[in-house]
Amino acid sequence: MTDYPVPSYTLGERPFGVIARYREYLPLKPDTPAVTLGEGDTPLVPALWLSQELGCRVFLKYEAANPTGSFKDRGMTMAITKAVEDGATAVICASTGNTSASAAAYAARAGLRCVVLIPEGKIAMGKLSQALMHGAVAIAIDGNFDLALEFVKDISERRAITLVNSLNPYRIEGQKTSAFEIVDRLGDAPAMLSIPVGNAGNITSYWKGFREYKDSGNAQRLPVVWGFQAAGANPLVRGEVVKNPETVATAIRIGNPARGDEALAAARDSGGVIRDVTDAEILAAQRLLAQKEGVFCEPASAASVAGLLKYGSKGLPKGDTLVAVLTGHGLKDPQTAIEQSQPILHCRADLEAVEETIANAG
Repeated sequence: MTDYPVPSYTLGERPFGVIARYREYLPLKPDTPAVTLGEGDTPLVPALWLSQELGCRVFLKYEAANPTGSFKDRGMTMAITKAVEDGATAVICASTGNTSASAAAYAARAGLRCVVLIPEGKIAMGKLSQALMHGAVAIAIDGNFDLALEFVKDISERRAITLVNSLNPYRIEGQKTSAFEIVDRLGDAPAMLSIPVGNAGNITSYWKGFREYKDSGNAQRLPVVWGFQAAGANPLVRGEVVKNPETVATAIRIGNPARGDEALAAARDSGGVIRDVTDAEILAAQRLLAQKEGVFCEPASAASVAGLLKYGSKGLPKGDTLVAVLTGHGLKDPQTAIEQSQPILHCRADLEAVEETIANAG
């Protein structure tokens, strides 16, 4: 652990990180310094093609712009800051990728030891490389995420090591700040929010954030929340645990979500729903976002848009504002992107040959 205080930075008049920006809404002691990498303040990108397709004013909340490339950083700044406040020296998590990358980065920032349990062969290399580079102890188990989560829960209860999965309540507190940012940018909550659902911490966080902002007078309304799972990892749609979840969207390959009940409550209380989309629909939406909107997200992120395209003929707020959350960067899983893209064209190093290849390319 570091033996120096972590300063609270500002850049000009702009607070640095979500804790500095929204501390009054966060359960921290007033003098606790934030462990931050400048997370938050991510773009709300107008989606012109999607707006025409869906008949709504569609915006993409591009969480890929966070420091480690996913929304996890919002919750992790709070989880690690609180761990330091409580005197922790080590943290642990189970992960399909993004949580491990974020936990490792913020633990490194704070000088804490970080241990991550990952499912063997079920994590995208872009995410694993981050955790390893930040110095985490990575342990691959012959089992899925749900088993890894059970292990880290047991270990954190028996040893002096802080659990930083979304079961940690401070993760939820940090992640709710994205809802605050949406309201701050739009001037009110959107009519609808569309969001991927895996372990269900993020949908829980957004709903909590929107409700708190409305209660404090910063928003006039609450959004209808639509959540989307992958068809091969859809316990909230099936109404039962999926013992062997499978989907190309590794970030939401979870069969027993830790905050499933809260996710169902968020959908129900908002007047929304949780549905599923196939891997083919997810990958098609990922390509459309990249090729029509110029926005590159990982497959799990595209579930929020795949669901809108699949189910959007009814229920969308026509003429009103809709926000789709994109949770992680496409570079988190480059292999999947390459496999579904056009092949590289090869030709000899000759100007005429290059021109001919361009002319013949589709």
